[in-house]
Amino acid sequence: MTIKKRLFCSNILMIVVPAAIAAFVGLLCMVLLWSTLQSGERMRLEDGEDLTHLGQRITEQIQGFMTHTPCSWTCEMRGLEAMTGSGVLRIVVEQNGGLAYVAGEEQPEDGQLIRAAGGMDGSEVFISVGNRSIYRTDNAYSGGTWSLYLFATRQEHLDNGLKVILVLSAIGLVFIVFLTILMTNRFLTRFVVRKIEEPLDLLSEGAGRLGAGDLDYRIAYGGKDEFAPVCSAFNEMAARLKDSLERTRRDEESRKELLAGISHDLRSPLTSIRAYVEGLLDGVAQTAEAKQRYLRTIYTKAEDIDRLVSQLFLYSKLDLEGVPMEMQPIRLDTFIASFVEDAAPDSHTRGLEVSAEQLAPVTVSADPAQLYRVLSNILENSIKYTDKETGHLRITLEESGRLVLADDGLGVPAEDLPKLFDVFYRSDPARKNPAGGSGLGLAIAAKAVRSMGGTIQAFNVPDGGLAIAIMLPKEERGDAEDSDYRG
Repeated sequence: MTIKKRLFCSNILMIVVPAAIAAFVGLLCMVLLWSTLQSGERMRLEDGEDLTHLGQRITEQIQGFMTHTPCSWTCEMRGLEAMTGSGVLRIVVEQNGGLAYVAGEEQPEDGQLIRAAGGMDGSEVFISVGNRSIYRTDNAYSGGTWSLYLFATRQEHLDNGLKVILVLSAIGLVFIVFLTILMTNRFLTRFVVRKIEEPLDLLSEGAGRLGAGDLDYRIAYGGKDEFAPVCSAFNEMAARLKDSLERTRRDEESRKELLAGISHDLRSPLTSIRAYVEGLLDGVAQTAEAKQRYLRTIYTKAEDIDRLVSQLFLYSKLDLEGVPMEMQPIRLDTFIASFVEDAAPDSHTRGLEVSAEQLAPVTVSADPAQLYRVLSNILENSIKYTDKETGHLRITLEESGRLVLADDGLGVPAEDLPKLFDVFYRSDPARKNPAGGSGLGLAIAAKAVRSMGGTIQAFNVPDGGLAIAIMLPKEERGDAEDSDYRG
């Protein structure tokens, strides 16, 4: 459940739960009050009209009883004793001037009320003194006369006991509602906060682990709420940080190798130049032919230095994206065929046969000059590492646009394949083979391909040799430029 949904449910429950419990407790109090009223004072007289009406009803019943024998009607009067059990009513019946029946508890005011009622004329008399009232009625029957005295204690609508119950019920209801709100709030707070605390703790722990250098740490969060993309972004950030530091480490190693390579590759021709110059100065080359040979060697070494400096300059420009790419549609199959035709004669004299096979018609977007340089650098690499009297370089172009240049030379150890496109990499770590080149050719080729938006990778050929696969962005348009580029 998302945090938004949890907050919505929490707000709803904060209203519904206290309201439901308050309604339940209120209903319980009403039931309790009703039960108290039912089990307590059954007779409640609030004014004279109530007492008069009750007296008339009792009179009717007694009048009916008088048709029986005296013993019988007094026995039947016992059925009214239930009305006097609560102490609210008292019934007194006089028959022929004598006391015939009494039920109920006598109160101090009753004597005064009887005297007052007896002194008043009328068949019905009602007198009230304080909370005590009397109803008197005189009647005749076949055997004589009889009088009914009905005493009652007038009660308020809510007596003290009932008021206490209501006050306690109100206090209890308020307390229960307050406690319910408090407990509900605490539960719902834990319900929401716990869902927030867990991912925050994971993120805090992850930040601490990353800060301590543990770049392999990843947050394992299985929730499907708002924190899921945050944790995913954290893991992605950690992966990128690891890649960045690894790339920085490799770049640092490459810079160290670059400095070492430049120092070595410049020192070798400079040492040769100095040695031949010293030979000329010391008169070692005494003949004109020997002097000419010395000078040609010095010139060749100077060209090597110039070529190395040019390659370093080009690599630096590519590395800093200082070489503008003039991208245009190129029919790659035609471009490859033209390159092979141009490079084959010179390669043949240097011991490498170049052939183009299975060239599918593919149009790509590339810079012709940079693409020609890429192919030339790969060709030069194959020539330098050919271990046969005559080596072979086969170029194929698939319909998918995958360009593969595979030779049958020495190949590269599998563990060194990822380093093949690093600057100044050589399969000869000691750099003892002067013919092995500067190690910049494939690095420049890789930089150029990536600058054109393509990919390049190397793998060993099963039968021996090295293959380099290039993928350039395909051009969907068919209006390719003239691709007969000559380097």
